[in-house]
Amino acid sequence: MSRKDKEELSNEIERVAESNIGESVIYQWAEKVREFLQNKGDALQKLQAEETEEEKARKQILKSIPIWTTPCPEIVSSEPFTERKSTFQGHIATVFTQDQVRQVLAKLYENRKIAQATHNMYAYRIYKEDSKSWLQDCDDDGETQAGSRLLHLLQIVNSKDVIVVVSRWFGGILLGADRFKLINNAARQVLQLGGYLEASNDTGKRKNK
Repeated sequence: MSRKDKEELSNEIERVAESNIGESVIYQWAEKVREFLQNKGDALQKLQAEETEEEKARKQILKSIPIWTTPCPEIVSSEPFTERKSTFQGHIATVFTQDQVRQVLAKLYENRKIAQATHNMYAYRIYKEDSKSWLQDCDDDGETQAGSRLLHLLQIVNSKDVIVVVSRWFGGILLGADRFKLINNAARQVLQLGGYLEASNDTGKRKNK
């Protein structure tokens, strides 16, 4: 039993004694302890059941992931930052095919914390040299318009052969339109970290280290 639970039980027992001054309260105490432990047990079972459902969902995602014969592209993640209880973190990788896009997303979802984020919105932009065309797409993951805004950012900075993912863990406070600025900040932060925002790099492609 945790210290908090012990303090809560002690307070309950004291209230029983105060309500029955001058009377024998041994049986009331025993009943209160029984009720307390039963309630805590029910709460624990409910929590375990919820965790089990989350684990089942995570395993289902992992089962749907194909097995690739090539290594996953290197993923760079920025330091998370928190604003009004919501936490944001950017992730970036160099990609040349849609298979690599899926590979990066699958790799990120292997991380339990990232998999449990409220939203994992992303955008990617690949230039196909053979056809001189762009292969690009995005996903909001429930954060309406966030994916398209990420894609627009990649177009503005002229980044190519890249996928940017922004994870958000909702903290209970609605951020309104400010959330898009914070998502944009997380994306720019990881673009800078990955070398895609070099002022001298006109092509927008990652600068060689």
